[in-house]
Amino acid sequence: MSENWDPAAFRDRVQAVLEDFLDDQAALLAPLGADAARLVAEARTSVSGGKRFRAAFCYWGFRAIEPELTDDTALVRACAALELLHASALVHDDFMDASDTRRGRPATHRAFEAEHRQAGWTGDPEQYGAAAAILLGDLLLGWAGDMLRHCGLPTERVEAGLSMFELCRTEVIAGQFLDVSVQARARADVETAMTVLRYKSAKYSIQRPLEIGAALAGATSARLRELGAFGLPLGEAFQLRDDLLGVYGDPLATGKPAGDDLVEGKRTVLVALALSGAELTDAVRLDDALGSPLDDAAVAELRRIIDSSGAHAQVELLIETLATEAVTALGLASIDEHAGAVLTELASAATQRTV
Repeated sequence: MSENWDPAAFRDRVQAVLEDFLDDQAALLAPLGADAARLVAEARTSVSGGKRFRAAFCYWGFRAIEPELTDDTALVRACAALELLHASALVHDDFMDASDTRRGRPATHRAFEAEHRQAGWTGDPEQYGAAAAILLGDLLLGWAGDMLRHCGLPTERVEAGLSMFELCRTEVIAGQFLDVSVQARARADVETAMTVLRYKSAKYSIQRPLEIGAALAGATSARLRELGAFGLPLGEAFQLRDDLLGVYGDPLATGKPAGDDLVEGKRTVLVALALSGAELTDAVRLDDALGSPLDDAAVAELRRIIDSSGAHAQVELLIETLATEAVTALGLASIDEHAGAVLTELASAATQRTV
């Protein structure tokens, strides 16, 4: 990686900041007893691991505008707030998708459901798990705003960052609703699938973190637009890669079952392209299978249909095209040269990953 940028060390710093924050929350909630402690413990699980792309893009969005740091610790705290937002989205998303696992561990609603069942409590274990996941996701979302607000950067800068954060929060929640509505209708053309992808993931994964970081650095509207022209196509490429991993990813690497997006019935761009490009009998088979239990043989058959339709190759080409568009836009931006080099490397890491 570029000189003076160690992504592993940065991830460790973000994790340490999150742990310190949760230590404070645990102390605050200690009078509530063991149940509150269980909630905080699950919050720790939900923010453990991950690639920390959102924090990294926020950090280098700041450095792109203000290369010299006066309070690096405060900036890392601000960036870590986006990982709380991400954790909130994942907890809620896993519940809405009825996912059993996250990063190889039980999803939050399943973990609390199992605790209820093992304890032999009254009521419905699944309803208890659902309630716990909703509440934990809400708590993480509230904590994200709190952490950014109290990160320690100058107040006027924090206010600018919060305005962008609030937009990001609104977009991702509305994007989630677009997603569940598309799944409920069990149909989506490529344009609709791209809209869901853009608002559910692309903006909040890369574009808005970049812009939040830049706003915290005092960026002008012109600089924000330049970074947005880089961040949006890159965010779209990032999510398209995620969609491919949801069908073709190795479960040992992704922590999800094979073909998980197919089992969940996700109407992604990949699926929309496959349905439009496949032979009629194959398209009907794929459409009927989406959202149903699938064994390894069934997953392999659906992968064959997607491959033969040309959709897999089309999405790979689209990822390459969007990544090139993003890097070209970055090259035209009036930003710090070193930050631009790191952002270029982050773009490659975000779009060429296997997990």
